[in-house]
Amino acid sequence: MSTKRLTTLAMLIAVYVLLSNLTPIRLIQFKFTLEAFPILVAAFFYGPFDGMLVGLVGSSIYQVLFSSYGITLTTPLWILPHAFSGFLAGFLFFRSEKKDALHLGIISTLSAFSVTLLNTLALYVDSKLYGYYSAQLVFGSLVLKFVSGILLSAVFALILPKLLEQLKKVI
Repeated sequence: MSTKRLTTLAMLIAVYVLLSNLTPIRLIQFKFTLEAFPILVAAFFYGPFDGMLVGLVGSSIYQVLFSSYGITLTTPLWILPHAFSGFLAGFLFFRSEKKDALHLGIISTLSAFSVTLLNTLALYVDSKLYGYYSAQLVFGSLVLKFVSGILLSAVFALILPKLLEQLKKVI
């Protein structure tokens, strides 16, 4: 791995952590944020393993240092969704022959859905393990999360084609 690539990934991880802290809109168990953006950039630019790396390291830093939960038995379950979404986005992007806004939007949406499903699973396991389970708590905002994933993916699909084109000139 080149120094330039490593530096770019480190910057994307830092941006992930910043976006996780600075952009959330919170409603009960729902968090609307732009933290997926650097994961998608890494995945679309470098591939599935780098997308996974940005999601894994960025989410780990956020979970341990900035979430109010610290390290618990379920911390890996909360880190997994963004790592998996980075891998999935990179895998689908590099397997796709088309790289237009529509396909980026579809891939971003699938990535967002994977985060939503895996976060819901993490919340379910966490709530059962720590004794605060409620179906309304775990599943109540699921539709809102899917809708926000679609809307956010549309925004990403509009921004990413131009951004990736510009990054190719610099990186």
